[in-house]
Amino acid sequence: MELFFHFMEPGFQREEGLAVMNASEILTWKERALDELRAADSLQAVEAARIKYLGSKGMIRDIMAGLKEAPPEERPAYGKNANAFRVEVLALVNERKESFQAQASTGKAETFDYTLPGRWRGIGSLHPITAITEKIVAIFRTMGFTVASGPDIETTFNNFDALNTPAGHPSRDPQDTFYLDNGDVLRTHTSPVQVRYMQAHRPPVRIIAPGRCYRRDTPDATHSANFHQVEGLYVDRNVSLADLKGDLSYFAAKLMGPDIKIRFRPHFFPFTEPSVEVDFSCHVCGGKGCRVCKQSGWIEILGAGMVDPEVFKAVGYDPNEVTGYAFGMGIERIAMVLYGIQDIRHIYENDERFLAQFA
Repeated sequence: MELFFHFMEPGFQREEGLAVMNASEILTWKERALDELRAADSLQAVEAARIKYLGSKGMIRDIMAGLKEAPPEERPAYGKNANAFRVEVLALVNERKESFQAQASTGKAETFDYTLPGRWRGIGSLHPITAITEKIVAIFRTMGFTVASGPDIETTFNNFDALNTPAGHPSRDPQDTFYLDNGDVLRTHTSPVQVRYMQAHRPPVRIIAPGRCYRRDTPDATHSANFHQVEGLYVDRNVSLADLKGDLSYFAAKLMGPDIKIRFRPHFFPFTEPSVEVDFSCHVCGGKGCRVCKQSGWIEILGAGMVDPEVFKAVGYDPNEVTGYAFGMGIERIAMVLYGIQDIRHIYENDERFLAQFA
């Protein structure tokens, strides 16, 4: 009498008159067994599955016994799959037992309870650089400025030539500027955005341009090779230095408080004439002198000036028809002043303990 099998859920039994299991069906039952072991939520459940499949009356015993009943041409695959069934199920049984035993010894449960509420990690906050940039942009938007942007990789024309920077200027030196193999540069300031915008638009122009800049600075407490600037440009008929002072006074009051005063000091920039350095009265001591302002009562914030006629010529504007002012400020500089940050490197280290102070 021939031996035949029929497997039934949840158990199985030998019966007569039914088709013998083939090699592919063994693989199907193997996956069922492995899934059952993975889903086991206790040591007792693992042991029950072991008995069901590996026990003296288990499924694997009967599968192995059925090898001689398989057609001769299927016996190699049948035997291979039957052996894989036994080896893989035994390995997973041992793994799951060890896992539950380890949990018992440490008192920790491995299984995840999906009914438990999630762990609240709190709402994230803006990085101080992002927060200050957005605040500056928002202030200038109320004054009629629009946001402009440009690429980090610039031509030497846009970064230097169009901005009236002479060939021998120190800023062009490879010790100060990152040059690429094709002669382009990583922009050293956001001023090239002004050039690009004026080349593409006719006056009047009123833009604010925040972005990253790059210089070959040795990182220390106040310098970084990668930093952020906000550039401003206003071009129209009869724009004057008085317009610049009025707009920057309004900006200072909105950024640092209504009691802030502003002063201009003569300076030099290749792309503005006249040029000025702009100081705000110290918001900490009110101008009396303190550690933040180095006892001077003033804090240097930005550089500015009236756009040099040579810049207008480089972008196709007639300097006899229009005038304009430009300014630029370092975001990290403002962050250090506003928040009392002593070392600029703290801003870039992504230490959550440091960044959490600005939430």
